[in-house]
Amino acid sequence: QVQLVESGGGFVQPGGSLTLSCAASGSFAIMYRMGYYRQAPGKERELVATITSGGLANYADPVKGRFTISRGDGKNTMYLQMNSLKPEDTAVYYCYADLRRTLLTNREDYWGKGTLVTVSS
Repeated sequence: QVQLVESGGGFVQPGGSLTLSCAASGSFAIMYRMGYYRQAPGKERELVATITSGGLANYADPVKGRFTISRGDGKNTMYLQMNSLKPEDTAVYYCYADLRRTLLTNREDYWGKGTLVTVSS
């Protein structure tokens, strides 16, 4: 079974920075894409950024120019560098992975449990 383990959330003042990390544990054959979504209180979950196995990154408009997503040396780790944080970035951030566990199984989406990011003065 694949599990996604997140770390790096916390409290930061406006204008500050945080780095989130996500590691996929367990066995899988192909990792197509990883990314982060976030959900603020009273709002729906929304895309933050994704990155393909080839390193192609995609960002939501609200975070472009401030957030950077990257892959680790292995195929199962990911980082989200968040700079110039704003109060509206406050949310629970969820790690996401689009993968195939074996060559004979379907592609599946996996989610982490989430990590809270609070931006406030």
